[in-house]
Amino acid sequence: QVQLVESGGGLVQAGGSLRLSCTASGRASNSYTKAWFRQAPGKEREFVADISTSGLNTNYGASVKGRFTISRENSNNTHYLQMNRLKPDDSAVYYCAADPQYPIATPAYWGQGTQVTVSS
Repeated sequence: QVQLVESGGGLVQAGGSLRLSCTASGRASNSYTKAWFRQAPGKEREFVADISTSGLNTNYGASVKGRFTISRENSNNTHYLQMNRLKPDDSAVYYCAADPQYPIATPAYWGQGTQVTVSS
């Protein structure tokens, strides 16, 4: 069992930056692929990014590629999402996730979500 807790959401103006964090606890949590998804009101949950256990391999959704960066620090069981050049369309609840599989498909574990709101 893996527990995930996000932090770092909030309100930011368009063009600004935010960094989300997700700390994992539980058995062998560092051996899991880590990821971020998001869901805006009235829309389906969307893949944002994932990162392999080593941190050497990453994937990004088309809408965030070049603006967002996923990273991880296995020493403190945390992974991050650095979000730059934010747009109002990036407003959503952001969820961190973990799964044994890479690339991630259907995550086995989810965080509770953190709200990101980008004002125009």
